[in-house]
Amino acid sequence: MIYNIWNRRYTGSKYKLSNWIKELIINNCYGDSFCDLFAGTGIISYKMLEQYKTIHLNDILFSNELIYKAFFYNAEYDINKLIYTKNYFNNIEINDDNYISNNFGNKFFSVNDSRKIGYIREYLEINRNDFSDKEYYILLASLIYSFDKIANTVGHYDAYIKNKEIKDKFEFNLIKPYNTNMNNIIISRKYANELVTTTNEDIIYIDPPYNSRQYSRFYHILENITMWKKPKLFGTALKPAPENMSNYCRNSAKKEFNDLIEKLNCKYIIVSYNNTYNSKSKSSENKILYNDIINILNNKGKVKIFDIDYKFFNAGKTNFTNHKEFIFLVKVF
Repeated sequence: MIYNIWNRRYTGSKYKLSNWIKELIINNCYGDSFCDLFAGTGIISYKMLEQYKTIHLNDILFSNELIYKAFFYNAEYDINKLIYTKNYFNNIEINDDNYISNNFGNKFFSVNDSRKIGYIREYLEINRNDFSDKEYYILLASLIYSFDKIANTVGHYDAYIKNKEIKDKFEFNLIKPYNTNMNNIIISRKYANELVTTTNEDIIYIDPPYNSRQYSRFYHILENITMWKKPKLFGTALKPAPENMSNYCRNSAKKEFNDLIEKLNCKYIIVSYNNTYNSKSKSSENKILYNDIINILNNKGKVKIFDIDYKFFNAGKTNFTNHKEFIFLVKVF
């Protein structure tokens, strides 16, 4: 098995909508550079690789930044070394406990799988100088994709599934980096409202979170394993102390969005939006309403609106009826 960039579970992923979004952008926008401001899985930037000379991916999660570097950075790597390392990881047996097994064993992963995951992460840290930066990024991203595939969750890490026998299923497989020789790839991990004061790509795609669910908390295990600081963990879901929180998941979201749009220096703005404002769950309710988006964007340029029926992923009991995904496309004044 080889992992592509979309082969992960991620709330709000635009994978199934990516071809529709791509066609809207290339048919309505003109320019040489593209910025994916809240890049998430990176799928939209992947779809745009053949369209623009410069691609800029930005996200506040450490794990997403690492994944972008693994897939998109234009650098040499030794595939034979990666395959050798992959085979080594898959053939070892680990009987000693470590940070991952002590915290997540028999919860998010089986005990044996968590021992191996912890061993591999520590191995990569201790032996980092044996790999180029690109090789290290590929191996660490491959670890994330490999354990995400078998994690005992419903698609995020806000909780694990209880009262379930967790079998050993972990297998280390490599991601497939992309050929980006024709592109100038920029990767950043900055808060969007700060980044846009220094960036000026022609086309800026915006897909912020719209509810109170913080992605740094949803994907705390990915963040924890990426940073590898081994923090003290709290609560049933074993999360570290809160950090790297987004104002787009708070009541200030409308103000943040307005500030962002005012600061943008570009030719076109594309905003993705989904209508979960009728949610029965407070945590799923949109912090920015449809009319708020329209009013803010109308001050920046001429707005076109596109929509498509789309089944919203929901791990809870809320049933979203007549759910749509909207694209607001703005030609800046």
